[in-house]
Amino acid sequence: MESRIRRVRESDVDTVVALVHDLAEYEKAPHECHLTSDQLHRALFGEDPALYGHVAEVDGEVVGFTLWFLNFSTWRGVHGIYLEDLYVRPEMRGRGLGKELLATLAKECVDRGYARLEWWVLNWNPATEFYKSLGAQPMDEWTVYRLTDQPLTALASEAPGVAD
Repeated sequence: MESRIRRVRESDVDTVVALVHDLAEYEKAPHECHLTSDQLHRALFGEDPALYGHVAEVDGEVVGFTLWFLNFSTWRGVHGIYLEDLYVRPEMRGRGLGKELLATLAKECVDRGYARLEWWVLNWNPATEFYKSLGAQPMDEWTVYRLTDQPLTALASEAPGVAD
């Protein structure tokens, strides 16, 4: 088995979209995943991309990915990386690809002077023990809040005009 981690390419978009849908299935929420190839292509390769990614290849086939973007720590005063998704096909797990993908993002942080690498994990996900073995700390004092759909639209309708 020959594996490597590399930056995502335009030619990988369809495969990464399929893997995102596989991840949604794994997380028991396939009905919530609406990502299309056009959307991902624009996000990664559009005029002003704010999304980045890497893929794991085994014998030339993409079998895993990360998608990430920059966040900012006001307390540290520098950027960090927020890992939106990490996924490796089930039949390829246990070969170190997930660790290689995370190590690649850790190196991005170190090389660029970023302070943090962060991600969310479902509590039932067995990968939590793997993440802890790397030294990752669960942020269990924090609760994630999310606005989507009608509540997001309703709140947006209350926004005041913003001066430039």
